[in-house]
Amino acid sequence: MNTLTEQWIQITPTSEVPLREGREVKLGSINIALFNLGDRWMALENRCPHGHGPLADGIVGGYGTATTVTCPMHSRRICLDSGAVVKPLGQGGPCVRTFPVKVEDGIVMLDIQDSKAREVAA
Repeated sequence: MNTLTEQWIQITPTSEVPLREGREVKLGSINIALFNLGDRWMALENRCPHGHGPLADGIVGGYGTATTVTCPMHSRRICLDSGAVVKPLGQGGPCVRTFPVKVEDGIVMLDIQDSKAREVAA
C-alpha cells in the first residue's frame, strides 16, 4: 500500500470553488483557506497572523511576482506559495502554514500531514 496516498484527503469537486476565490475548509481542529487560481490550487491556514482575519474571504491578487490573498480585516497581503506576509514589508519570514494540494479526477485533495509549519506569534 502507498502511504503517500493515504495522507491525501478528498475535499471538494473543483466545480465548487469559483476561479480566483477562496473557500473555508475545516478538518478537525485545522481551519484551511483553499484557493482556485485556475491553473493551480493553493491552501494555507485560514488565519491572518496579524488580526486572525479569515483569509478564505480575502481578495486574490498579485504583489510583485507573488500571488497573494489580502486579509479582509487589515489588508495584510499573504503569499499563497510561501505563507509569508509580503505587505506591509518588513514583517519577517513565513508566518502561515501552507498545505500541498492536488486534483485527481476533478476532486481537490489536501495533504495536512505534510504542511509547512510556518507559524509566528500573532
